[in-house]
Amino acid sequence: MNGTATVRSIMKRAPIVIAAAALIVTIAMGVRQAFGLFLPDMSTELNIGRSSFGLALALQNLLFGLAQPVVGALGDRCGAGRVVVVGTIVYAAGLVGAAFAGGALGLHLSFGVMVGLALSGTTFVVVLGAVGRVVPAEKRGMAFGIVTAGGSLGQFLLVPVGQMFIAGLGWRMALIALAGIVAVMVVLAIGVAGRPRAGGAGGANMEPPQSLGAAVREASGNRGFWLLNAGFFVCGFHVAFVATHFPAYLADKGLGLAIGASALALIGLFNIFGSYLFGVAGDRWSRKMLLAGLYAARGVGMILFLVLPLTPFTALAFASMMGLLWLGTVPLTSGLVGQVFGIRYLSTLYGIVFLSHQVGSFFGAWSAGFMFDLAGSYDSVWIASVLLAFAAAALHLPISERPVERLRTAAA
Repeated sequence: MNGTATVRSIMKRAPIVIAAAALIVTIAMGVRQAFGLFLPDMSTELNIGRSSFGLALALQNLLFGLAQPVVGALGDRCGAGRVVVVGTIVYAAGLVGAAFAGGALGLHLSFGVMVGLALSGTTFVVVLGAVGRVVPAEKRGMAFGIVTAGGSLGQFLLVPVGQMFIAGLGWRMALIALAGIVAVMVVLAIGVAGRPRAGGAGGANMEPPQSLGAAVREASGNRGFWLLNAGFFVCGFHVAFVATHFPAYLADKGLGLAIGASALALIGLFNIFGSYLFGVAGDRWSRKMLLAGLYAARGVGMILFLVLPLTPFTALAFASMMGLLWLGTVPLTSGLVGQVFGIRYLSTLYGIVFLSHQVGSFFGAWSAGFMFDLAGSYDSVWIASVLLAFAAAALHLPISERPVERLRTAAA
């Protein structure tokens, strides 16, 4: 098969890969975003504090990130489909394990360790690598935005389902029901299956040969790569803090858990549009400037939320604003990694950046619970979130968006 026929064959397959990847992320991230709804019932029945529940989700986020470089490398070597199947099995087992947890240790092992490891194989890093290899560079931001929006669609659809399961079945059976939904990803893995090839519409065939070790060393020596890591840490802190503690924060203020569930659902709904729009914008304008503006907007939005009177309207308006900015960082950050370093080892390199995101998530989930147990409020965490937002905006400004010399030489 000649090169032109190969490209045509891959382009015919691209819609299938994008659709399967988006649905996988829809389920994996949608179920994950419902975890905050379990905090009140689980902490009461298991007789654990919010810091202990927060630690379980913090461990989940940390292991989600720590495994990403390894899982990304496996995706680059063995293909995304196999990785997703294994991740799905572990994910479902972790949810069932959490349903039978009798205390903090069981919760930490199931919700924390098992689900955290499973998420690394069923979300953005693995599937975006598969998508990037079948989509041309000029459409990559849009494709990444569509897949990222899948996570938001899952949040919009599955958070209310999680609340319905808890209300109708109790939290233990609700977790088992969610495990059944997660199992569907085994079938969807077929859509992203296949070993990575040297050729592809994404341009890997145009890149000069490079080993995995050389790719990691090249990125490690680039200042912009570490600035992306630092910025993504802040994104993880924000997302984990809000997803884990915002429903409880609103309940503490007298708005009720139903408003918290509606807020999480609105974040998912508006992020469907935000992820797609930021992905498309990244194909047209400077990704680093879009990222800087996104983080600054988060900071402004948090300030407005804190200074205005707290009502159901302001809570849901804040959730809508955060939704527009929620995961718009993903197509922009992953797109910038591919733009600067190429796509052959995109899953590996973006996996390293995503590790920083998940370290931020660890501190966002755990520190908020710790500070609440210590001080009885989330005030200090809100202040830290605002300061981190503006710091992240500033960190993106010095990043160079030029491809590395290896790619520039090959294109000359």
